[in-house]
Amino acid sequence: MSCFIVPLTQALATTAYRKRHEKSINNPESSVLKRHLPALEKMLWGGSVMLVVDHVINGEVTWRYPFFTALESAGGGQIMLKEMLTVGLPMSVVLTLVWIGYALLKEHRSKKLLPSDF
Repeated sequence: MSCFIVPLTQALATTAYRKRHEKSINNPESSVLKRHLPALEKMLWGGSVMLVVDHVINGEVTWRYPFFTALESAGGGQIMLKEMLTVGLPMSVVLTLVWIGYALLKEHRSKKLLPSDF
């Protein structure tokens, strides 16, 4: 019910970082991960939006206060926190690790496709 909060927060932080450091990210001499930061941003936003839509469809998130159905019962905040730590955090970590693998593989393949020194 609240697992999307962690990747959504990471998406917000990634977007803020990218906007603040846009010049250094677009620099061809920047680090591999910095150059591929927009891919992480898209992965996080896309996954977060899909999770929000899924939770709205399943009725776990509503448009009226308290927004999360778990908060309507006693102890709901603890349930939400537990879900964020046991589902949302691992989701974000795995997604970030997949992105690191993607960035390194793409960098390796682009160097392989470039002509060697003449």
